[in-house]
Amino acid sequence: MTEVRRNCCAPSAGRPNSAPSTSGADGSTEGMVLLPGGEFSMGSEDPLAYPEDGEGPVRTVRLDPFWISRTAVSNRDFAEFVDATGYRTEAERWGWSFVFAGLLPDDFPPTRGVATAPWWRQVEGADWRHPEGPHSTVDGREDHPVVHVSWSDAQEYCAWAGLRLPTEAEWEYAARGGLSGNPFPWGAELEPGGEHRMNVWQGVFPRHNSRADGWYGTCPVTEFPPNGFGLHNMTGNVWEWCADWFHPTFHTLDRRTNPRGPEQGTHRSARGGSYLCHESYCRRYRVSARQGLTPDTTTGNVGFRCVRDAAP
Repeated sequence: MTEVRRNCCAPSAGRPNSAPSTSGADGSTEGMVLLPGGEFSMGSEDPLAYPEDGEGPVRTVRLDPFWISRTAVSNRDFAEFVDATGYRTEAERWGWSFVFAGLLPDDFPPTRGVATAPWWRQVEGADWRHPEGPHSTVDGREDHPVVHVSWSDAQEYCAWAGLRLPTEAEWEYAARGGLSGNPFPWGAELEPGGEHRMNVWQGVFPRHNSRADGWYGTCPVTEFPPNGFGLHNMTGNVWEWCADWFHPTFHTLDRRTNPRGPEQGTHRSARGGSYLCHESYCRRYRVSARQGLTPDTTTGNVGFRCVRDAAP
């Protein structure tokens, strides 16, 4: 079985990395929101958080204004990029990606699993066009988030669009939607008034998903109400790549204005949780939660959204 690194939310692949290009066009702000920046309280001291993730302590951070996409990049968006450039993702070049076993048909041929997270299967032919392997397509899922994209794939898309990936600080500021000290983009309660506000696992993981929130696997990028900044699905649905290198003591870095992660590392940061998160094993569907993935990681629950600098 394949080994998993760091945690069970998304397995790292351990494949050689490719360097992203740096060329691109001037980024359009269509479909984006201009956020004013300023000071906010970043991080969490939630006693149920994972100490090794380095969420806390809470600290005051200051950001310049920036634009951010209302949604994660969709299959439709990514197809435009591929049609224009002929780009092939790392999963396509390597010939496989990680797929959640529960999304595979009962008669799917045996596949290698992750030793510490057997629900992750190494599926030959799985990629962004074929999210569950060669038998699947994104037809009818054009408005779902693109998945099976590595950090480098996300960088390539951003370069083409004239945009960039958000820093962790920008991502968290945006996810909070103008609220302070709350674990979710809409407030303190996971399901206020019994209403589902994001796409996460419902039931007993990984055996049974009741689909109480309406979904098994990804949902459309605009499926749930937006937060106070007008941004959809900042938690749940898919993890989103950030620009920073991951480090568990990110909070100890001196920089408090437009902070970034360390200058080098082995893992890139991802934020937001996914449709596989469940409080019984992965309570990372909160605005302060974070994880590190090797940049080559491609799975069926990791995507991204874009930002760009605001004009001075």
